Amino acid sequence: MIEKLQNIMDKAVAKGDVAGVNLLVLKEGKEIAYCESGYRDLENKIPMTRDTIFRLYSQTKPVTAAAVILLASRGDIDLSAWLSDYFPEYADMYVNINGKREKANRQITVTDLLNMTSGLAYPNDFYEGGKQSGAVFWQIDQRLFGDNPVTTLQFAEMMAQTDLCFHPGEKFLYGTSADIAGALVEKVSGKRFSEFLQDEFFTPLGMTDTAFYVPAEKQSRLTKAYDYDKDGRLFENKTNNLGLRYYRDVPPAFESGGAGLCSTLDDYSKFATMLINGGEFGGRRILSERAVKFLTKGGLTDSQKNQLKADWDWMGGYTYGNFMRVCEDESRTMLFSDKGEYGWDGWMGTFFSNEPQSKITFLLGMQQLGIGKGGTLTRKLKNVVMSNLG
Repeated sequence: MIEKLQNIMDKAVAKGDVAGVNLLVLKEGKEIAYCESGYRDLENKIPMTRDTIFRLYSQTKPVTAAAVILLASRGDIDLSAWLSDYFPEYADMYVNINGKREKANRQITVTDLLNMTSGLAYPNDFYEGGKQSGAVFWQIDQRLFGDNPVTTLQFAEMMAQTDLCFHPGEKFLYGTSADIAGALVEKVSGKRFSEFLQDEFFTPLGMTDTAFYVPAEKQSRLTKAYDYDKDGRLFENKTNNLGLRYYRDVPPAFESGGAGLCSTLDDYSKFATMLINGGEFGGRRILSERAVKFLTKGGLTDSQKNQLKADWDWMGGYTYGNFMRVCEDESRTMLFSDKGEYGWDGWMGTFFSNEPQSKITFLLGMQQLGIGKGGTLTRKLKNVVMSNLG
């Protein structure tokens, strides 16, 4: 199996599909395979290595969901509560559809955030709310390198001034809900979001390379991010996408619950192993078994699942909840998975999957903007792993 995986990765690098990639596979918490290929710095021929640090982007979201569910398990957050119970700014929200603005027919709940059914958008040109979200992120960008950067709580307050793309709970739309959830953790816990994650997850799990920034002594391990030019050739793209500094070289004011973390495969595997073990890691309980069971279930209606598949055509057979995909019907998937498989990926191609039935954890690292041709590579590798181990 390892030889097959290595060959697939080497071919992708040779074709220029990715600059570099690495892969870690665990079964029942024990390492089964590790492979690496290509470069984290293509221009200087610095190879992809096991300790390479990746910008997780949306693979941050499962960690944010775990933080919310942890607080819910302690009785500190009510998942059915209105978001305005914690942020009064969200009490009077409006829906804007094709320029027609009307008051939302109900309030956003915490569960709406976790299911991406809040109506809060990422920047886009399809909805007025998406355009307004773009204006919020423009403000973040304008203040990103100044003396008054936007904070996590300020971001949540600013998004409350935008219109919703639909009435809460009506549809699925991938958006800024996880960033609001990060602010919610901060508001309820009384700690900065980073401090809460450090205290409750990163320190007890021994995740020493996971944070919202990469300190100077680790910067050499942070991989470059690549895009394709008009001729399909790779080049470094130093993007500050979604209000996040490219170099992640200073602790940010905006600790993005939807996109802000950086990590390594080994570090993230500890979080993944804790979940597949029902909340335990290294003899220590991090989450209750009931909390993990809740965290790893889906929450979409049939029509919302159709919207999920419309956004990602390979996700037939999946539902979504707590910022993760969950395999509901393996007979309809385009990816070798068992019912109950869960996880998520990141905008630059990092990928996380837990298979509870077979106790397999699959983690992939790469840095290709918009995933690019890395999506095909991910599915090929996952299918090989499941064919041999699942």
